[in-house]
Formats: sequence, structure tokens, C-alpha cells
Amino acid sequence: MRQIHVSAIEGAIKSLCLLACTEIGPDVLIALRSALQTERSPIGREALRQIIENNELACERGMAICQDTGLVVAFIDWGQDAQLIGGDLQSAIDAGVRAAYSEGSFRESTLWPLSRTKIKGNTPATVHLRLAPGETVDITVAPKGFGSENMSRLAMLTPAQGVEGVMDFVVDTVRLAGANPCPPVVVGVGIGGTAESAMLLAKRQLLRAIGSPCPDPELADLEAVLLARINGLGIGPQGLGGDTTALAVHCAQLPTHIAGLPVAVNLQCHVARHKRLIL
Repeated sequence: MRQIHVSAIEGAIKSLCLLACTEIGPDVLIALRSALQTERSPIGREALRQIIENNELACERGMAICQDTGLVVAFIDWGQDAQLIGGDLQSAIDAGVRAAYSEGSFRESTLWPLSRTKIKGNTPATVHLRLAPGETVDITVAPKGFGSENMSRLAMLTPAQGVEGVMDFVVDTVRLAGANPCPPVVVGVGIGGTAESAMLLAKRQLLRAIGSPCPDPELADLEAVLLARINGLGIGPQGLGGDTTALAVHCAQLPTHIAGLPVAVNLQCHVARHKRLIL
């Protein structure tokens, strides 16, 4: 059995957090530059131009792309033939987060929800752990700002509401969000499962590369229709009006109960921060 020391996890988390907060993904830049070519609103084009310039400067200078460096969400697929040694997983992840946020001089945003007492080091990270075959450890870090996270919504629709009900709920969620999630957004949609699994499924869709349609043809068609309807809302870049309200809509589904139709939406801002590493 392969052994992985907690120091390797800590180092990986630190590296991924630093990269995610300072280096925009190439898929995001491609989508933003493409939107700049098609955006008809002059104000919308200027907003996109400034977003692209900000992202490029952050990458060049190793600075935070956005002052809201978010709460760290870690998705880990742990190979069942790998053994963690030297400590526990949560502590190793949190140590990596603290090191990254200190070295990068990133804003620490974590606190206790009722007392509003700050927690040093921007910890604990939210960890979603799955067992997987093999002996590798697949880690994705996604710092999540709360301008977008606050716009999350869950609906427990009735089966009779069907696909139209799903689409109406997703589009209405983006409409109600307006400028709050810093559009153009990426829209993650989870359909089916239970209330909690639909929400997690929606968030996982934010990790997909922009421009990669769902391999399920039915869902790929749904993504295209939703993207067109959302961009028809006219919210535009940074909520200033225009054609580019969303860069992508990513949908996935899980089997559910005959009496239910859960639908979850999780929005991501135009930075769409996430980085991945396999140990």
C-alpha cells in the first residue's frame, strides 16, 4: 500500500491555493476574450476589457485576482490503496490553507456565524472527500467568494413541473442574483438526488472547463438553452447591461425519488477559481 505523508497534502494545498487566487484558468480567459468580441453593449465591452486586464495583471504580478479570496473548498478523490501517515487529513489541509493565505497576503474571511468572531488563517477548509480506486490522490481547490455563494438556491420541485420548471428556476436564480455574483458567471446546476446531494453536485459543476459541454446529449442541449435564456436577461458584465451574463452553464443529474425533482444552482463569479493536482 502506498503511503502519503501529511506534509505532501499540506504542500499540495498551499500550492493550489496560491495558484487559484492569483492565476486565472486559460479556459476562463478564452471565454472572456470571446465574449469581448461578441458583446454589443459598449459599457459591457469596457467591463469585459477591464476584467481581462485585471486578470492578466494579477497573473503577471502574482497578486490576488480579487480581494475576496473566499473560503477554501477542497474536493479530494482519495485512492483506497493509499494510506495517510503522520497526522490527519483536515489538519493537513488547514495547515496548507494557512500557509498559502499568509504567504500570499490574502484576505482572511472566516468567522463564527453568530458571534462574527474572526478565525485566524481562513480555516477550516470545507472538504468533500470521496474514495476512489487506485493509490493516487486527486485534489482540486476552489476558493469560493461569497458574492456568488450567497446567490445559491435549492428548489424541491414536483415531478409535474418537469424540465420547464427546472429551466425556469435556474434562469430566475440568475435574474434574482443580478450583479451580486460579479457576472459574467458560471452557472452550476445539480438535478436530482436529495437536497444535499443536489447542492454538492451543482458546486462540482463549477470545476468543469468552460466550453466543455456535458457528455450526456440531453443535458448538453439543456445547457445550451439555459445559456441562451440567461444571456437574454440583459444583466451583462458586472451587472452593467449587455449580452454576456454567463460564460457557461454546466448541468449534471443524479437518480432521485419518484416523488421529487430537486434542483440546485450554485453560481461562480467571472474569475472561476479552481486548481487541480494529482499526487
